[in-house]
Amino acid sequence: MVLRVFVLALALPLLVLIGQSPAQASDRDCGDFATQAAAQAFFVSAGPGDPHRLDSDWDRVVCESNPCPCSTGQAPQPFAGTSPTSSPSPSPTTNPEGSGNSGPVRRDVGNVVKVTDGDTLKVRIRGVGIRDVRLLGIDTPEKYGRRECGGELATSAMHQEAPVGSRVVLRSDPSQAAVDRYGRLLRYVIRNGRDVGRRQVITGHAQVYVYRDDPFTRTAWYRSAERAAQTHARGLWNRCW
Repeated sequence: MVLRVFVLALALPLLVLIGQSPAQASDRDCGDFATQAAAQAFFVSAGPGDPHRLDSDWDRVVCESNPCPCSTGQAPQPFAGTSPTSSPSPSPTTNPEGSGNSGPVRRDVGNVVKVTDGDTLKVRIRGVGIRDVRLLGIDTPEKYGRRECGGELATSAMHQEAPVGSRVVLRSDPSQAAVDRYGRLLRYVIRNGRDVGRRQVITGHAQVYVYRDDPFTRTAWYRSAERAAQTHARGLWNRCW
């Protein structure tokens, strides 16, 4: 009798493991998939719910920061490496200088791990890892190398707007490239519902930056903030510009 109980105790965990689906047996995150389409296919094939927590904003489109081919399909899609049933989505164009079309809006959530300077952060993006993020639409004085008037003040202002550890939302702009020539993500950064880049402009710690006369979606909104900062001599408009 004792021997039977012992054998049964050993067998139960094995039976439970055999009864699990592949989606349950090993946890996955976005970094396990080469493309967004592959992650989306896995998510749909896993069935109801989100046991792997791939859908951070609950819109049923997962791993939006993964490279394309991309899919928003709610029906099962082929995994990467299999023959597609339709032509893959065109890859977004990216100019090495940072201009171009980044395709559909990408939205990611993460936490600031470092304030590099007044317009650049390091962010630990959920399911992706740590990435350098260059804020879209602004430019601040240089803090390193060729130091410029106001570099330290602009960086201090960024520490106030997006302190280390704070939760931020990163959003791409389809009218602009996804990355710049240094490999940094080009994103709007939102914290507590406020656009951090525009805050840097309106407090006078950044100027609006339009690359090669290719306006970004929020250009007019940023320009109005810049005019107000200049009119009232806020921040660096009173010291450096």
